[in-house]
Amino acid sequence: MILISWNIDSLNAALTGTSSRALLSRKVLETIIGHYPDAIALQETKLPSTGPTKKHLEILRDMFPDYEIVWNSSVEPARKGYAGTMFLYKNRLSPSVTFPQIGAPDTMDYEGRIITLEFEQFYLTQVYTPNAGEGLNRLEERQMWDRKYANYLVELDKKKPVIAAGDFNVAHKEIDLAHPDSNRQSAGFTDEERQGFTNLLEKGFTDTFRYLHGDVTGVYTWWAQRARTSKINNSGWRIDYWLVSNRIADRVIRSEMIDSGPRQDHTPILLEIDI
Repeated sequence: MILISWNIDSLNAALTGTSSRALLSRKVLETIIGHYPDAIALQETKLPSTGPTKKHLEILRDMFPDYEIVWNSSVEPARKGYAGTMFLYKNRLSPSVTFPQIGAPDTMDYEGRIITLEFEQFYLTQVYTPNAGEGLNRLEERQMWDRKYANYLVELDKKKPVIAAGDFNVAHKEIDLAHPDSNRQSAGFTDEERQGFTNLLEKGFTDTFRYLHGDVTGVYTWWAQRARTSKINNSGWRIDYWLVSNRIADRVIRSEMIDSGPRQDHTPILLEIDI
């Protein structure tokens, strides 16, 4: 299977926007289509609680004619048009679809952050992990989320192998961002968040990129939009991951970033696995 995950940062903008950034986003979608993936996981869709509009669905079905579409949007009491996830998967596949709540704090369970597809032999799940927030004001809740999410994956893993994708909002090690020393207290690189990711891996999961590529440096999945030269200078972070249960790590064929050209923010990540 070929699987692709991407934090799209507003599905509406990518599908209907007219800005230069929106045009770049559509080019990325075209690149994704060119890989003929079996499933596509999208995070930060920012859709209303009712999900994609009729126009969104028409555009998506035109772009992805052979795919089923499922989504999980932020609903009250969470903020509107916030977070959110979506799966597109080939219509020859027939997974069971769930939108899990994990007992997360605050409104996190209502922010559309997880979708899980259950297949006969494995689970395919995606996550948009909550950010620790401005001034780390959500760090405590984020730590609780990390524990709850790790436990959720463990429960899945007890039943069958797990493939987990998404924006985990953490650079795990110093080699996972360009400037570790100046980001010790930045959301996504605090000791607490890094330890949370370590704890997750120690429960039986493999970071497929590191599994295949070792300690290669300078390879990232996100470049800050606010810094105009962040991508040109490759001043990035690796915060998007494909994880798998340890027992199927040897089935991973490819785990790599997809070139998103000059578009800053997240780039898609691809996993090829013999499952």
